[in-house]
Amino acid sequence: MKKMLAIMALFMATLGYSQNWKTNFEEAKLEATKENKNILLVFSGSDWCAPCIKLDNVVWKSEAFKAETEKYWVIYKADFPKKKANQLSPELTETNKKLAEKYNRNGSFPLVILLDKTGKVIGMTGFKNISAAEYIQLIHSLEK
Repeated sequence: MKKMLAIMALFMATLGYSQNWKTNFEEAKLEATKENKNILLVFSGSDWCAPCIKLDNVVWKSEAFKAETEKYWVIYKADFPKKKANQLSPELTETNKKLAEKYNRNGSFPLVILLDKTGKVIGMTGFKNISAAEYIQLIHSLEK
């Protein structure tokens, strides 16, 4: 019984941190148009890039970021995992490669790009060792 309660508590805790990351970029653009939001495109190496992992833990999983995305952004993570166990579907891998060819030719990780609803670059940044609130403000500063 205790084990079951512990598993349920862990599951509920992860729900609180879940973000609405899109897995289809064209759908993300449609949603951005429909809701009149910008797109936050994040290039990440989720299982090998230490700054990417830190950004994920400090910013992307924060309640502050979750609240901000619900109001202002449609979010898409172009992930490039290296470990075999973490590989994405071939379709998603191909989509992410095409996005990298267009938006991340230098192969920077992490790279955070703010796009308008049509996919035009508004601004970009990378890893900053700052709090979630400060990083959110940094993203908003790209909008100006």
